[in-house]
Order: sequence, then C-alpha cells, then structure tokens
Amino acid sequence: MRAGLANLKRAIGLAGPMRLLVTGFVLVLALLIGRYSWNMPFTLAAERGLYDVRVDLSAPRIDQDNRIVLVVFTEETLAATGKRSPLDRTMLARALANLDTLGPRAIGVDILIDQPQPEDPVLTKALLGMKTPTYFGFSSNTENAEYVMPWQEAHMRGFFDNVASAPVRTANIRLDVDSDNSWRQWPNPARHPPKLLVNAITGVKGYENYRGSAIFRKPLLADRPVFASLPVDLFGDPDTAAALKDAIAGKIVLVGADLPEADRFITPFTRISGTTTPGVELHAVLIAQALDGTRLVQLAPAVLWGLAVLAVALGALTGGFDLGARVLVPSVLGGIALLGWLPYGLQAQGFDTYGLPCAGLGVAWLLALIAASTTARIVGADQRKFAQGALGKYLPRDVAEQILRDPQRLALSGERRPVFALFTDIEGFTSMCQSQPPEVVASTLNEYLDTMSDVVLKHGGTIDKFVADAVVAFWGAPLARPDDAARALACAVEMAQAGEFFKVAVEGRPAMGRTRVGMHWGDVVVGNFGGEGRIQYTALGDSMNVAARLEGANKTLKTAALVSLEAAEQMGLENFRAMGRVRVRGRQKPIEVYEPIGAGNAVDDKVLAGLCAAFERGDVSALDALRARSDVAPQDMALAYLLQRMEQVGPGGVYDLD
Repeated sequence: MRAGLANLKRAIGLAGPMRLLVTGFVLVLALLIGRYSWNMPFTLAAERGLYDVRVDLSAPRIDQDNRIVLVVFTEETLAATGKRSPLDRTMLARALANLDTLGPRAIGVDILIDQPQPEDPVLTKALLGMKTPTYFGFSSNTENAEYVMPWQEAHMRGFFDNVASAPVRTANIRLDVDSDNSWRQWPNPARHPPKLLVNAITGVKGYENYRGSAIFRKPLLADRPVFASLPVDLFGDPDTAAALKDAIAGKIVLVGADLPEADRFITPFTRISGTTTPGVELHAVLIAQALDGTRLVQLAPAVLWGLAVLAVALGALTGGFDLGARVLVPSVLGGIALLGWLPYGLQAQGFDTYGLPCAGLGVAWLLALIAASTTARIVGADQRKFAQGALGKYLPRDVAEQILRDPQRLALSGERRPVFALFTDIEGFTSMCQSQPPEVVASTLNEYLDTMSDVVLKHGGTIDKFVADAVVAFWGAPLARPDDAARALACAVEMAQAGEFFKVAVEGRPAMGRTRVGMHWGDVVVGNFGGEGRIQYTALGDSMNVAARLEGANKTLKTAALVSLEAAEQMGLENFRAMGRVRVRGRQKPIEVYEPIGAGNAVDDKVLAGLCAAFERGDVSALDALRARSDVAPQDMALAYLLQRMEQVGPGGVYDLD
C-alpha cells in the first residue's frame, strides 16, 4: 500500500502542472456530470430512459387491489351511445345513479363537464339524488390555460353550483407530465381550490404537498390487472348493476375513459411494453399509494454528491494505477456493475431514484477513467522512455523491454543462476592516467567504455558495472537465452578486436594499451542489492572472481582473451585453442584455459591443436613441432609463452600465476 501511494505521489510529480490542470478539469467536469446529469440536455433522455427501466424491473407484483374499481367508457360504449366527444352524459347519469345504490365508499369522475349538452338536465337530476360522496374533475384556466378556456371554467362552476346541495364536489384531476410527455411523479400541489382528486377522495393526511415519484405496481397474474376495470355500460341498467354489488360496495369507484386515442399517458412501463395507460388508472395509482401510506424515500443531496464522488474516484483509481489485465478487467467490470446496480438497488429498496444519476454516474466514471489513464499512460510513457534509456545502457533492448513489462524481475532479491561472466581491462591504463591531462583521460575513457558497452549490448549481455577502465558483464541474467554461449563468445572476440582500435593514437586521444578479456561460466547469486533508495543489479560469487583472475592472467600468458574450460565447453571447443592449465591466486583448483579463435593472434589451426593434445598425453617430442610453428609466427607471443610453460611444467602440469 505504501509503495502504491509512493508510486502515485511520484507519478503526480512527474505529470507536471499543466497536465494536472487538464486532468483536474476533466475530473471536475466528470463530477458535475455525475451529480447534475438530470439537468443536462445531452444526458436527460438517457436518465429518464434508465429510470423507466429500473422502475419497470423493480415494480412489485401484487394481487388485484380490492379497494379501487375502475368504471370506464370504452369504444363499445361510444358505439352504443353514438356519441364520442363529449362523452354521453345520459349514460354517465344512469351509471352514477345505479352505482350510488351499490354502497361505494366514494366516487371519482375523471371527466370534465366543461361545455353544455342537451342531456345536462338528466345528469343534474341524477347528481341531486346522490348519497355517495362524489368528486367530479375540475380544471381552471389559471392552471391549464392551454386546454381550459375561461368560458369552460365558468360553465363548470355554474353547473356544480346547481348541485351544491348534493354530496357532489369538484376535484383537481391534473396529472403533470415531464417534458417528454411521460408521467412519473405526483402532480404539483393544487395552488387554488379544489384539492387534487387523490387528496379529496381519500382524505389521507400528509399528501397535500407531496411531490415524490408514483409507486407503480404490476399484476401478480396476467388475467387479473392491478385494478378491476368494468365497462360503464354494465351500470346503465339497474338490474345489471345490482348483480355487481359485491364488486362495488365499500370501494372507491373511479369513472373515466379507457379509449385508444384519448386521455392516455406514457408511463415508465411504456418504455418496455410500448403500451400507454388511461388517465383514470393513474389516479387509481395515486389513490392506492395514499391509502397504503407509502412514500419513496428521498435521497439527500449529500448522497447524490457522494455517489458522484464515488464514480469519479472509481474511474480515476482504475485508470490511474498501472494494473495488469488480470486486475484491470475485473476492476472495470466491477465498477460498471456497481454503478449500474446502485440506482436499481436503491429503487428496489424503496428509495426515490427520480433525479438520481445513472447515465451520469457512468459518464463520470468513464471520463475519470479516461482522464486518469491518459495521464498515467503519458507519465508512464515518459517514465518508460527514461527507464528504457537508462536500462538500455546496461541491458539489451529486448531484456529492458521485458523488465519494463514486468518490473518484479528487478525486485530486491537474489537468485542463484549459471552465467557467463566477463571482465575486461586496459593494459597500462594507470600509467596513461598519470601522463595525460584529466580531460583527455575522461574523454578517452568515455569513448572506450561507450564502444565496449555497445559491443556488450549488441551481443545481448548485461552490463554489471564499470570499475575505472574495467567492464564487468554477464549473460544468463536477468533473462537467459538458449544462445547465450554463442553471444558471450562473439562478444569476447569483438571486444578484444575493438581494443586494437584504441592502441593507435589519434588527435586528442593518446594510444592505449591492449584490451584483455577474461570469461568463466558458473553459478552466481544475481539480483538487486542495496536498499529502496539505492540499488545495483549485479552478480556475486566465485565465478565472477574466476573471470576477473582470467582477465589478469592475460598479462602473463600474453593472450588477448582467456576462457575457462567450463565456458569453452558450453561454447564449443572447436572455437578455441588450448592455453594449458593455470592456478590463479586465491583458487587451489587448476583452471584449463583457452583463447578464442579471432582474439589476438589466435587462429584456427587443427595441427597446432593436435600437437598440444599429443604433448598433454605425454608425447614430449611434440614440443619440437610446436617450436617450429612458433618460429614461423613470431608475432604470436601467446604461443611462444605457451611453449615456455609447457617446457617448465611438463605434460599435464599446472602453471602457477602470481
């Protein structure tokens, strides 16, 4: 955790003020979208659509509500009465009179008596004989100027004044819809008398100023709708009406129209089902909710802000951290699932999610994810470029790229691995340093080390360190390749050859001594050693010491490069000429050494190899042939000194180095 925070802090520092400013602006924008998406035109439609879907999916299923009955004018009613608009008031009068005899709790009429009709006297007479509290729909020009003209309001007031002696009152039947013509919430409280129909007909206190979302319910069984709906025609005849006494007695009866093209509303259920709902049924929805005494719990603004912050934080954290695919994919899917479930889960638990961002939370999460991941990617690219440049000075490009993909390969730990260890040194370098100005020494040494580094990296080696003029490198770590032996051999030969270039003085650069190379193969402990603040990737162990001793042995043996038998066998003995056995300081076990073909004066000479092998088997006469070959190659000092050692130690002998 501390390391992650440290990485985050370091990334923020590397991002720079301008990049942080842009990222911060996007995060603030994401936060505002996550909070106010219901108020933004480009997200409002999505929010409403998602709200409708979750209302539909979370709506409770119930058996038929036996407290409310709908009595409706249908297309069949209009065909029978021969009248479409306004609805036939003679049929209405008969139905009301017959319903009154069946003992309903109250009657609500979702019909406006807003213009005079010839049958008005019949309706007036029926209303004057009513005993049941009856509430007729009413709307004023003040509240509904688009649909109710002043003369229509005046007619309604006059009509109901004439029946004031009966238990007949008016009620506001307004149903407010959103700008997309969908009905989702309770209507705004009536600013002037009369009361809303739901308040007037139920008498339930506490809903006079309620402005929450309506609670929609679905039928438990497909053939039993939430509210029983009976054609008004059944109540036009007293005998037929009497047979329905049990369906009416003690219930709230709502009379209205259930016609395909009149007084129908889009609701949240329309989004999936495609069907609309008659206005009289929506009044029943409100009345049932009031009778139940239920309200959806309003979410406080602080909760909405909290959810917006959560969405932005999830997106920023998911995008801001360098997560592997195994973690990133579950994190992304988990964030989407959580933000998608929250509005649905809250709705299902009885919270009012009208106004709760859902699409907004998703957009906020996505914007934060993009902003954080873009910044992290840019910073990461800068870091990667820097790290690749830094690692590229010590590691081959392909190895550096693998390390960057998996930094754990450079963790503070060690492991035992077989490597080809290489040491180089410049003969007489100390004397040159004492005879040349410091700036000349520095420029010459930098040029030399740069050349040698390129050779090592060219052949896939890992540069361990520079010790003054010495180069330490190895193959087999941090990554091993099947051709490491061939790579190491080629590098040793090329480094010996590259050193010849620096033996010649040029303007501004003095002549340098011969480059000597030593190489051994064996187990070492390799890894990062140090602390979190300062570490070095290096190899430790006897094999490194042997390679260093072999490099020094070149001075005595007059060779350009020496390779141990262990390394030469890995590389193929046919690529070397034998240089006898030596015992180096600090190591009792003799080392059989070889000089690579191509380094110094070593050439592929099968006859020479055969003579050396014969001498090792005890054939001392092979020395004469070896002297003859040495005489024709006076420049091959390594061969001459080999002969001296062979004469000194004899077949199978070991030459001790100081």
